[in-house]
Amino acid sequence: MSNIVHDYIEEYIRELIPGNTGLIKELEEYAAANDVPIVHKEVVKLMSILIKSHDINNILEVGAAIGYSSIVMANAGASRIITIERDDEMYNKAIENIRNANLTDKINVIKGDALEELKKLEGKYDMIFLDAAKGHYIHFLPECLRLLKQGGLLISDNVLFRGMIATNDLVKRRKITIVKRLRKYLTTISNMPELETVVLPIGDGLAISLKVAEVKK
Repeated sequence: MSNIVHDYIEEYIRELIPGNTGLIKELEEYAAANDVPIVHKEVVKLMSILIKSHDINNILEVGAAIGYSSIVMANAGASRIITIERDDEMYNKAIENIRNANLTDKINVIKGDALEELKKLEGKYDMIFLDAAKGHYIHFLPECLRLLKQGGLLISDNVLFRGMIATNDLVKRRKITIVKRLRKYLTTISNMPELETVVLPIGDGLAISLKVAEVKK
């Protein structure tokens, strides 16, 4: 469990969400069997609602993994998704899964380091989903703000990091650097005049930021 809320609450919330079938269920089972971190069920449901209710079509994702989240976002109605993945095995698996989902016309997987690939992108996105190396969220932020349209949503996953961000009592020594960087990231996005941010205790912690103004240069 995540240490974000009581286990019994987390279990109850997840039991309320209808189970998936077909390829999505297969991906969930693959992820569980192979220790691949994918988006929690309640986070998937929230993102699906946001996509449908805010007419979100153009999405940038940082951290494709096996393609699970990009597939569920496309199924929720997004018409164009660019997702970035640096790991060879994950990249190949994402390509395979997206092909099996018949979504190659909607989802483009870019292989490379996100810090470098973000700099190459142009245009504006309705939503940006951060789900890559947590310690680099603060480094991704400038490019994400450049690419996010005014009125767009920046969704940052795993920001409470098993509860460690909220209390030093849970911090493990080998995770100190990640914790410090995530705390800096949350403080930054919560105090930027260009963003309006809320942090929610669901999944492993989710930050939702609305871009209310363009970044001042």
